[in-house]
Amino acid sequence: MDKIKERFTILGQKIEAAESRAEEAEAENKKLNQTLLERDQEIASLQHKLSLAESEVEKSENQIKDLKSASEEGETHKTTGENLARKVQLLEEELDKAEKDLKETTEKLRQVDVKAEHFERQVARAEQERDEWERKHGEAVEKYQQSKRELDEVVAQMESLVSIALPQN
Repeated sequence: MDKIKERFTILGQKIEAAESRAEEAEAENKKLNQTLLERDQEIASLQHKLSLAESEVEKSENQIKDLKSASEEGETHKTTGENLARKVQLLEEELDKAEKDLKETTEKLRQVDVKAEHFERQVARAEQERDEWERKHGEAVEKYQQSKRELDEVVAQMESLVSIALPQN
Protein backbone atom coordinates (compact mmCIF):
# COMPACT_ATOMS: atom_id res chain seq x y z
CA MET A 1 0.00 0.00 0.00
CA ASP A 2 2.70 2.33 0.57
CA LYS A 3 3.65 1.73 -2.92
CA ILE A 4 0.18 2.54 -4.05
CA LYS A 5 0.16 5.71 -1.98
CA GLU A 6 3.50 6.60 -3.33
CA ARG A 7 2.22 5.93 -6.80
CA PHE A 8 -0.83 8.05 -6.12
CA THR A 9 1.40 10.77 -4.80
CA ILE A 10 3.65 10.52 -7.85
CA LEU A 11 0.62 10.41 -10.10
CA GLY A 12 -0.85 13.44 -8.22
CA GLN A 13 2.41 15.29 -8.69
CA LYS A 14 2.42 14.37 -12.33
CA ILE A 15 -1.20 15.51 -12.62
CA GLU A 16 -0.35 18.77 -10.86
CA ALA A 17 2.67 19.21 -13.12
CA ALA A 18 0.52 18.38 -16.16
CA GLU A 19 -2.16 20.82 -14.98
CA SER A 20 0.49 23.44 -14.37
CA ARG A 21 1.91 22.86 -17.87
CA ALA A 22 -1.63 22.88 -19.29
CA GLU A 23 -2.31 26.23 -17.55
CA GLU A 24 0.98 27.60 -18.85
CA ALA A 25 0.16 26.29 -22.32
CA GLU A 26 -3.31 27.87 -22.12
CA ALA A 27 -1.77 31.17 -20.95
CA GLU A 28 0.79 30.93 -23.75
CA ASN A 29 -2.04 30.04 -26.16
CA LYS A 30 -4.05 33.10 -24.99
CA LYS A 31 -0.98 35.25 -25.37
CA LEU A 32 -0.36 33.89 -28.87
CA ASN A 33 -4.04 34.32 -29.79
CA GLN A 34 -3.86 37.94 -28.55
CA THR A 35 -0.66 38.46 -30.56
CA LEU A 36 -2.32 36.84 -33.58
CA LEU A 37 -5.34 39.14 -33.18
CA GLU A 38 -3.03 42.18 -32.91
CA ARG A 39 -1.13 41.03 -35.99
CA ASP A 40 -4.41 40.55 -37.89
CA GLN A 41 -5.44 44.08 -36.90
CA GLU A 42 -1.99 45.37 -37.88
CA ILE A 43 -2.26 43.52 -41.22
CA ALA A 44 -5.72 45.04 -41.81
CA SER A 45 -4.36 48.48 -40.90
CA LEU A 46 -1.34 48.00 -43.17
CA GLN A 47 -3.59 46.76 -46.00
CA HIS A 48 -5.73 49.87 -45.57
CA LYS A 49 -2.59 52.05 -45.58
CA LEU A 50 -1.34 50.13 -48.63
CA SER A 51 -4.61 50.73 -50.46
CA LEU A 52 -4.42 54.44 -49.53
CA ALA A 53 -0.79 54.55 -50.70
CA GLU A 54 -1.71 52.81 -53.97
CA SER A 55 -4.50 55.32 -54.45
CA GLU A 56 -2.03 58.16 -53.78
CA VAL A 57 0.46 56.58 -56.21
CA GLU A 58 -2.23 56.36 -58.89
CA LYS A 59 -3.27 59.94 -58.17
CA SER A 60 0.39 61.04 -58.33
CA GLU A 61 0.90 59.14 -61.60
CA ASN A 62 -2.15 60.90 -63.07
CA GLN A 63 -0.76 64.24 -61.86
CA ILE A 64 2.62 63.39 -63.42
CA LYS A 65 0.87 62.47 -66.67
CA ASP A 66 -1.09 65.74 -66.56
CA LEU A 67 2.06 67.70 -65.75
CA LYS A 68 3.94 66.02 -68.60
CA SER A 69 1.08 66.83 -70.94
CA ALA A 70 1.00 70.42 -69.68
CA SER A 71 4.78 70.59 -70.02
CA GLU A 72 4.60 69.34 -73.61
CA GLU A 73 1.80 71.80 -74.29
CA GLY A 74 3.91 74.52 -72.66
CA GLU A 75 6.84 73.57 -74.88
CA THR A 76 4.53 73.72 -77.90
CA HIS A 77 3.29 77.14 -76.80
CA LYS A 78 6.86 78.23 -76.12
CA THR A 79 7.94 77.09 -79.59
CA THR A 80 4.91 78.77 -81.12
CA GLY A 81 5.68 81.91 -79.13
CA GLU A 82 9.28 81.88 -80.30
CA ASN A 83 8.14 81.40 -83.90
CA LEU A 84 5.68 84.25 -83.54
CA ALA A 85 8.37 86.43 -81.96
CA ARG A 86 10.65 85.72 -84.94
CA LYS A 87 7.81 86.54 -87.33
CA VAL A 88 7.13 89.77 -85.45
CA GLN A 89 10.83 90.64 -85.61
CA LEU A 90 10.90 89.94 -89.37
CA LEU A 91 7.74 91.98 -89.88
CA GLU A 92 9.23 94.83 -87.85
CA GLU A 93 12.37 94.69 -89.99
CA GLU A 94 10.24 94.67 -93.14
CA LEU A 95 8.22 97.59 -91.74
CA ASP A 96 11.43 99.52 -91.01
CA LYS A 97 12.65 98.82 -94.55
CA ALA A 98 9.27 99.78 -95.99
CA GLU A 99 9.27 103.01 -93.95
CA LYS A 100 12.80 103.77 -95.16
CA ASP A 101 11.77 103.04 -98.75
CA LEU A 102 8.68 105.20 -98.26
CA LYS A 103 10.82 108.07 -96.96
CA GLU A 104 13.18 107.72 -99.93
CA THR A 105 10.28 107.52 -102.37
CA THR A 106 8.58 110.49 -100.71
CA GLU A 107 11.82 112.48 -100.97
CA LYS A 108 12.20 111.50 -104.64
CA LEU A 109 8.55 112.38 -105.25
CA ARG A 110 9.08 115.76 -103.56
CA GLN A 111 12.11 116.33 -105.80
CA VAL A 112 10.09 115.29 -108.84
CA ASP A 113 7.33 117.70 -107.75
CA VAL A 114 9.89 120.49 -107.39
CA LYS A 115 11.28 119.70 -110.85
CA ALA A 116 7.76 119.47 -112.26
CA GLU A 117 6.93 122.88 -110.79
CA HIS A 118 10.19 124.25 -112.26
CA PHE A 119 9.37 122.80 -115.68
CA GLU A 120 5.78 124.02 -115.42
CA ARG A 121 7.12 127.52 -114.74
CA GLN A 122 9.51 127.14 -117.70
CA VAL A 123 6.65 125.93 -119.90
CA ALA A 124 4.49 128.83 -118.72
CA ARG A 125 7.34 131.27 -119.50
CA ALA A 126 7.89 129.59 -122.88
CA GLU A 127 4.14 129.80 -123.61
CA GLN A 128 4.19 133.47 -122.61
CA GLU A 129 7.22 134.04 -124.86
CA ARG A 130 5.49 132.14 -127.68
CA ASP A 131 2.32 134.16 -127.17
CA GLU A 132 4.45 137.35 -127.20
CA TRP A 133 6.27 136.20 -130.36
CA GLU A 134 2.98 135.24 -131.97
CA ARG A 135 1.60 138.66 -131.06
CA LYS A 136 4.74 140.34 -132.41
CA HIS A 137 4.58 138.14 -135.49
CA GLY A 138 0.93 139.07 -135.97
CA GLU A 139 1.85 142.74 -135.60
CA ALA A 140 4.79 142.29 -137.99
CA VAL A 141 2.59 140.48 -140.51
CA GLU A 142 0.02 143.25 -140.17
CA LYS A 143 2.74 145.91 -140.59
CA TYR A 144 4.10 143.91 -143.54
CA GLN A 145 0.64 143.69 -145.08
CA GLN A 146 0.07 147.39 -144.47
CA SER A 147 3.52 148.22 -145.82
CA LYS A 148 2.85 145.97 -148.85
CA ARG A 149 -0.46 147.70 -149.46
CA GLU A 150 1.19 151.06 -149.14
CA LEU A 151 4.00 149.87 -151.42
CA ASP A 152 1.48 148.50 -153.90
CA GLU A 153 -0.30 151.82 -153.78
CA VAL A 154 2.96 153.67 -154.29
CA VAL A 155 3.89 151.30 -157.16
CA ALA A 156 0.43 151.78 -158.68
CA GLN A 157 0.75 155.51 -158.32
CA MET A 158 4.20 155.43 -159.81
CA GLU A 159 3.01 153.28 -162.68
CA SER A 160 0.16 155.64 -163.29
CA LEU A 161 2.59 158.53 -163.10
CA VAL A 162 4.95 156.73 -165.42
CA SER A 163 2.14 155.94 -167.83
CA ILE A 164 1.04 159.56 -167.74
CA ALA A 165 4.55 160.87 -168.11
CA LEU A 166 5.49 158.46 -170.82
CA PRO A 167 3.40 158.66 -173.91
CA GLN A 168 2.11 155.49 -175.10
CA ASN A 169 3.37 154.55 -178.39
